[in-house]
Amino acid sequence: LEDQHHFSYHIDIIPIRSPFPHLFNSKMAALKEFSMEEVSKHNKEGDLWIIIDGKVYDVSKFGRLHPGGMPPLVDPTVAGKDCTDLFFGLHRASVLDEPRYAKLQIGTVPKPAQAKAKKEGQDIVMPYAEAMGTWRRFSPYYKETHHKFRAALRAVLDKEVRPFAKKWDDEATLPTREVDKVLGDSGILACLVASEEGVGDLLRSHNIKLPGDIQAEDYDYFHGLILSEELRRALDGGYGVGDGLYGGISIGLPPLLKFGTKDMIERFAVPVIKGEKRICLAISEPYAGSDVAQIRTTATPTADGGWTVSGVKKWITGGMVADYFTTLCRTEKHGSVMLLLERDDENGSVTTKLLKTSYSAAAGTAYVTIHDARAATDHLIGKVGNGFMQTMANFNFERWGMICGGNFHSRMVLEECMRWALSRKVFGKALI
Repeated sequence: LEDQHHFSYHIDIIPIRSPFPHLFNSKMAALKEFSMEEVSKHNKEGDLWIIIDGKVYDVSKFGRLHPGGMPPLVDPTVAGKDCTDLFFGLHRASVLDEPRYAKLQIGTVPKPAQAKAKKEGQDIVMPYAEAMGTWRRFSPYYKETHHKFRAALRAVLDKEVRPFAKKWDDEATLPTREVDKVLGDSGILACLVASEEGVGDLLRSHNIKLPGDIQAEDYDYFHGLILSEELRRALDGGYGVGDGLYGGISIGLPPLLKFGTKDMIERFAVPVIKGEKRICLAISEPYAGSDVAQIRTTATPTADGGWTVSGVKKWITGGMVADYFTTLCRTEKHGSVMLLLERDDENGSVTTKLLKTSYSAAAGTAYVTIHDARAATDHLIGKVGNGFMQTMANFNFERWGMICGGNFHSRMVLEECMRWALSRKVFGKALI
């Protein structure tokens, strides 16, 4: 195929019996295998089994919960039968992954002889579900490092994040240190600042490698695009859990690399990159959201060259699990300053409480109270009077990541629609 710019690309669509191969999983091995004849005996109200894509479900007590009631379940074409085609004609495949329905599975039936097992590492690719640069044979933008980077990211995220993302999002699970360590050890957290000046030498000095073993000096906007795409894919589109896992770090950490001293970077940035500590960006306030210049949190100079800070910050992404807060403050005589504050629950000088928002609480969105917090001289980020400009300088790459993630989210919607359309039958024929 050729697009309007005359770049050729190819799309591999692998034919399979069902467009939902992930419904077969390793957990089936522990379940009993039934014969079709045995399943067919359970075909009446109170004793009702059905088969969907090789899985046997006991829906004897499900009738009162089923939106259509019991009649569709006891229909002769459903009760005790393989109703895979009927099911996928009315439901999305992801429904079966929900815990309340997955627990109805009691076993499996032998797979049809013609069903081909999916090879390890083989993905089912829908048209336009991936960015075109991923599949073009020749691209002026994507190099070998980009493809290696995507493959390495996907290998880690598919194992450590994707299987659990929906559960974390639904149950508002805050990130754990174990997950932080995985993201740190794999180099994913380092990607959030890989394009900053001098980061390559910093990473090598601590033996931190980026996914695909690429060099920070080679990390460009297309690597950043791929990172945003793969994170969105691994999170199944869930924004809450994504902001909790890396959102706060992605906006709170760059100012340290851009404007912090070498000592500050070693003491505070490196532990975050390794997944040992967490950081967030504390800018917005109850009285100042997008209008950053209206903040009221105040930093007062002390005799020893440090600062005393008081105020409140609101809607702080990742604040509930942050150890450090990259904080924008105003002063009476010196303009704005950016300070690194450390959590202090014991003395109550820097504390957080969870804010309920319109998305998952897994984002760890916090209301931060700062009461006479001490910031030593070496906790100043950048220069006195430059806090506002340093905040603005942080927004470009942040917005780029949001745009790339949003674009890929739209591709995920398209993919879901395509899978749905491929599973539908209308008037006895496949819709597509």
